[in-house]
Amino acid sequence: MPATPPEPTFLDPGEPAGVARRLAEAFASRHGAPPDAVASAPGRVNLIGEHVDYNGGRCLPLALPHATYAAVRRRDDDVVTVSSAQRDDDWSGDLATLGPGAVDGWAAYVAGTVWAMHQRGVHLPGLDLMVDGRVPLGAGLSSSAALECSVALAVSTAVGIADTPEHRRALLRDCMRAEAEVAGAPTGGMDQAVSLLATPGHALLLDCTTWATEQVPWRPEDAALRLLVVDTRVRHALGDGRYGDRRGACEAAARTLGVTTLADVVDHAAALDRLAGDPVVVRRARHVFTEMDRVTTAVGALTAGDHTAFGAALTASHASLRDDFEVSCRELDAAVETSLDAGALGARMTGGGFGGSAIALVRAEDEQTVTASVTAAFTDQGWESPRFLRAAASAGARVHETG
Repeated sequence: MPATPPEPTFLDPGEPAGVARRLAEAFASRHGAPPDAVASAPGRVNLIGEHVDYNGGRCLPLALPHATYAAVRRRDDDVVTVSSAQRDDDWSGDLATLGPGAVDGWAAYVAGTVWAMHQRGVHLPGLDLMVDGRVPLGAGLSSSAALECSVALAVSTAVGIADTPEHRRALLRDCMRAEAEVAGAPTGGMDQAVSLLATPGHALLLDCTTWATEQVPWRPEDAALRLLVVDTRVRHALGDGRYGDRRGACEAAARTLGVTTLADVVDHAAALDRLAGDPVVVRRARHVFTEMDRVTTAVGALTAGDHTAFGAALTASHASLRDDFEVSCRELDAAVETSLDAGALGARMTGGGFGGSAIALVRAEDEQTVTASVTAAFTDQGWESPRFLRAAASAGARVHETG
């Protein structure tokens, strides 16, 4: 007899002021004094434009209400300590020895951010850091960038640096260095950009060649729609080599074509003909070219208020990620296909792939049907039950008053 599926589970982001206050209290209990600063930075969901950031194209992420919080206090020595509300594997080291190869695991994202800021010339003392993550780990929702950006903003606030747009863009580069050089995941900067620069009620249209940004209104609720995130519970790790393989194929294609990035290619058909000797590289480049076109289509659809066309672009993106870029998995495909069968206007995997999350644009009246159908489909396969998030477009990183 088939197992009875459980009720769909939604992940609560928590109330920000309360989460920040409790983290400050836990920090004071641990370190004997309150933090100098508490900041948070959100995870993200990318609406469309996947694996185009490091290829110089445009992407359209938005910030989630689910965030990571960081508390920091200055020390009177050169020691950096790192702890987490979710883990018991604390880490400590000297400020001068935080660089590549010095730190493993989750603490590399924290220590790497401090290292990158220090390398840039920010004068830093020793630091005590404590974090509380509300972005699900390994879900393709950029828990790593949320961790880096919350730490970066908390540290810079603690040492008295003014929070300006220029400073946030400098922190963006610091966080990218931390992830690529210390944590070993060569991401393209989209995650850090939206975590630091997002505004409520908007997606961030990001040009990853010029780093120009545009705030695109994103209010599906005005049309009685919701964006659901399906966390498949299949954990991915960007540092496991497969992400780097995809990036390497794109860089190889750019070298063959004599361009800096694939975004520089004007004639896509001719470019694919030139790459025809390597069918894998052809597929990777074809995804990038068509995905860049889909971003333009999707932004136009949003501007026109055409959510049906926007949903179709999402679904086409998933097919390309599955077939040409080959970064999907059975659970992601099931989440997408089941959501569409249950009435979603469009659905696709989101994030780096190999697990993680899918998104589905659904009518508010269909939310219960979609979540129940996806949960039942996972139960039928004997998979761990998925979790769901409601993806309201939220604010970027911010400092919290906890006194």
